[in-house]
Amino acid sequence: MAEPITLARPYAKAVFEAAKEHDAVDSWDQALAFVGLLAANKAVKNILANPGLSEQRKAELFFETAEEQMPEALRNFLLILAENKRLALLPEISTMFAFYRAELERTVNMKVSTAYEMTPEEQQHLAEALSRKLERKVILETAVDRSLIGGVVVNSGDMVIDASIRGKLAKMAKALGS
Repeated sequence: MAEPITLARPYAKAVFEAAKEHDAVDSWDQALAFVGLLAANKAVKNILANPGLSEQRKAELFFETAEEQMPEALRNFLLILAENKRLALLPEISTMFAFYRAELERTVNMKVSTAYEMTPEEQQHLAEALSRKLERKVILETAVDRSLIGGVVVNSGDMVIDASIRGKLAKMAKALGS
């Protein structure tokens, strides 16, 4: 069986191209993030897996859950997904859409963990340095992890830059153990 992300890719690409064409990337990103989070909920997953409910009814449950009026284009997209029995792919579709948007806007989200709270100036300096290196606008999400002892660990997707003291000690221990 194909991986969910592989099945989600053509839907995400199609909806992204349509959103781009209508200059609605931001609103679609927000809408897909909402329905993606909803579909990732354990109770909703159980409903989507229920063979006793029609696919049409499953889509209607999304419409009923929306606090405000759901845009017609999103309703139609959810109906297409329901027709193809792909509503469960909404979290992956949302993730892929966000990836396509980041590519379009040449941005990258990076999680930065440090042993101590970074000042706004340090955050700005790090973001600027990473932006120059990656040739993209860098959006930092910071967290404090006292176990690092010192230094920094930067994560973005499958890229990890470990410049922490904990990381250096682990490398030394491994080298000494070899």
